[in-house]
Amino acid sequence: MTVLFCSCDSRREESPVIPPVNYPLSRLSVGYGVVTASYIHVLAEPKSDAASMGYVRRGSIVEIMERRQVHRNGDSEPWVLIEGSYNGWLQEANIQIYDNESQAKTAAENLR
Repeated sequence: MTVLFCSCDSRREESPVIPPVNYPLSRLSVGYGVVTASYIHVLAEPKSDAASMGYVRRGSIVEIMERRQVHRNGDSEPWVLIEGSYNGWLQEANIQIYDNESQAKTAAENLR
């Protein structure tokens, strides 16, 4: 005796909802960052070969407006959109992120 079960339901399996790295409704900016690299180029787009908008030096404080995971060639890199002396993108590995400006100022003083 053979029993077959069939379904007529053609619904596709739903994929999980993954929230963005930053939550845009929580506040105007994500936080503040302190540059940890000697100097780093601020880029026009979140990719290594983008045009340079200028550069920031170690100990510079920048306001972080957005965090984003960029997927390329199977790898994922975290980037941050900053406002400061230049507006643009930095790789997150080159800065330390703080919740508020006073924490960032204290950290910047310790780096100088």
